[in-house]
Amino acid sequence: MKPSIEVASKISDLLEVSLDDLVVITDVEINKNILKCILKLSKFSDEDKSHIFAVLDAFVAKRKIQSIL
Repeated sequence: MKPSIEVASKISDLLEVSLDDLVVITDVEINKNILKCILKLSKFSDEDKSHIFAVLDAFVAKRKIQSIL
């Protein structure tokens, strides 16, 4: 799936990366459902996004710890 330039721009803004950085990730396939969630998330308040990112960061940290043990 290849998003339009407008969608790619919104995703790069949401993830706080440049379009170049977003495009260079060629070996990562973004699941359609994940993309839909990201687009929905872009409409949330900054406070809500902050909470969601905190939860995601906690899951990522948990996975890293589990992979080390």
